[in-house]
Amino acid sequence: MNSKLSKVVSGIGPKVKDLRVQYGYSLQALAERSDVSAAAIHKIEQSGMVPTITTLLKIAAALNRPVAYFVEEGDDDDVQTVFTPAGANKPIYTSHAGIDLAGISGPYGEFLVAAATATVIPGAHSGAKPMQHAGEELVYMLSGQLNFTVGKSEYVLRQGDSLHFRTHQPHLWRNTSDTDAVAIWMALRPQ
Repeated sequence: MNSKLSKVVSGIGPKVKDLRVQYGYSLQALAERSDVSAAAIHKIEQSGMVPTITTLLKIAAALNRPVAYFVEEGDDDDVQTVFTPAGANKPIYTSHAGIDLAGISGPYGEFLVAAATATVIPGAHSGAKPMQHAGEELVYMLSGQLNFTVGKSEYVLRQGDSLHFRTHQPHLWRNTSDTDAVAIWMALRPQ
């Protein structure tokens, strides 16, 4: 294995462990969220096992990060400015079906804020189980309609509306309309 590839592979485990600890998850809690055994996660964290892409996808989704976060190389001189020209938005992985995320911010590993243009097709939703994680989200509607439940409150967002909330609260989203919903979606993840 060349040294560049070896560096990327050896960095996966520590990134998984750092995020798990940041979120306050035990090995068992992450195992339940990701549907990956606690023993496998422990081996990955200790760099004793290289995860398959399927396993990494599950862990990434459970830790609210794109797979790229775990395999991007960090430069020694930390990226501090990223310019994204029109039409050069990179797709962001999400485990949710029916939502297309086109990144408008720098890489997760280097910045606390991630932002994307989100296109949510009719009927798409975040799932039956409410999400909860550290951080904040800000959604600004460009067109269409999205329904959100945050805690015990319901919100219907239409063009020009925005919703900003702390994500430790249980939250769900759904497009109940018959047209695509398009929003600028920002997420702040604590270090």
